[in-house]
Amino acid sequence: MWEINYFLTYHLPPTTYHLPPNNMSRIGKKIINIEPKTEVSLLDNVLTVKGPLGTLSRTFRSEVKIEISDGKISLSPKRKSLDILALWGTYASHIINMMSGVHKAFEKKLIVEGIGYKSDVKGEDLVMSLGFSHPVKMKIDKGLKVTAEKNIITVSGIDKEQVGQFVAKIRDTKKPEPYKGKGIRYEDEVVRRKEGKKSV
Repeated sequence: MWEINYFLTYHLPPTTYHLPPNNMSRIGKKIINIEPKTEVSLLDNVLTVKGPLGTLSRTFRSEVKIEISDGKISLSPKRKSLDILALWGTYASHIINMMSGVHKAFEKKLIVEGIGYKSDVKGEDLVMSLGFSHPVKMKIDKGLKVTAEKNIITVSGIDKEQVGQFVAKIRDTKKPEPYKGKGIRYEDEVVRRKEGKKSV
């Protein structure tokens, strides 16, 4: 018997067997309440959320059923396999973020650290001096608001993923180095410092 259980557990791909019914997503099975002043519609697997700050749309796979009724959104997997259960919770998180974003913009901050390092917003571009022979210029994505005051860059927008991706792109232009900490880091990021070489 143990040989059969071992084969089912380790040799069959996840989509070829079904999981027990109690294997549920804690996030996915929760009912999502539609906030006041919010319109939610679903057409051809595209969910659209409209609120005071704007409109967000996202395409979802049909394997997860989305129902909108009486001011509530519920999700349920059409089959209980590992990949679909993973999507179930992920989709619920996406919808919750969309509902939050159209009411209150997501915001992330970066700290620019280093002598002579500075940043400024000029028109639709973020321009940074980061110790290179030339300034680093980045076009601000549509739908985002970027400000640069002193050594702090603030990025905000209604799309959580868009904000996170743009902030990551900014940080990648000059990642913080471990000796003096110079570079661009997240506001809550802790840079582990290394001890420099000691002269004899």
